[in-house]
Amino acid sequence: MTTLLWGALPYVALVLLATGLVWRYRYDKYGWTSRSSQVYESRLLNIASPVFHYGILFVLAGHVVGLFVPASWTRSLGVSEHTYHLFSLHGGTLAGVLTVAGLALLLYRRRTRAPVLRATTTNDKVMYLVLVAAIVLGMTAKLSHSSGDGYDYRATIAPWARSLFALRPDTALMADVPVLYQVHAVIGMLLVALVPYTRLVHMFSAPVQYLFRPYLVYRSRDPRQLGPRPERRGWETTRN
Repeated sequence: MTTLLWGALPYVALVLLATGLVWRYRYDKYGWTSRSSQVYESRLLNIASPVFHYGILFVLAGHVVGLFVPASWTRSLGVSEHTYHLFSLHGGTLAGVLTVAGLALLLYRRRTRAPVLRATTTNDKVMYLVLVAAIVLGMTAKLSHSSGDGYDYRATIAPWARSLFALRPDTALMADVPVLYQVHAVIGMLLVALVPYTRLVHMFSAPVQYLFRPYLVYRSRDPRQLGPRPERRGWETTRN
């Protein structure tokens, strides 16, 4: 079971992610979208969506730093284990609360607005269930081991995660990891495998170019000119 969960399942999830993205791009380009329901309701969405997206971005950034930045690197920068634990605990909890709050508002909106509910598919329901489980279990695991310096996942889970990309999975590192962290990791891998087949696929087409394009200038018209615009001469035929 240890080999299956920590040696095989991660690669199954990554293969499903990669093949799913290729398949979706080739055969479902028009479905490569978050399938926005803003046309049905926008007031709640304008609050819930930014809260959720900022929260989940901070959560992902915390996972990248925690799993792929070795403890020796932070120690070399003068960051003690206790300081790192406090930053991870409070920063991670804040990011988790933002994510859960935004997700709760999105689910409330989807449940209480009839047009939005009618546009919700079984695929969406499965995605929301797995996403909520992953976030809540991650927060529960972190808060249940918050005393002292907390659970040092950078000595077990992080090296295991890095060993996967070296194609030498060290499954023994996960043997004595607390159960909550193990369940969180399994559900996280399930979420990774589901991404290409749900609306979450839009994360791979985020409009990054918007950060670098020239800004647009909008100008209002003079109220005195709100009537019909004067005719302007177009191209005229020239005669020799």
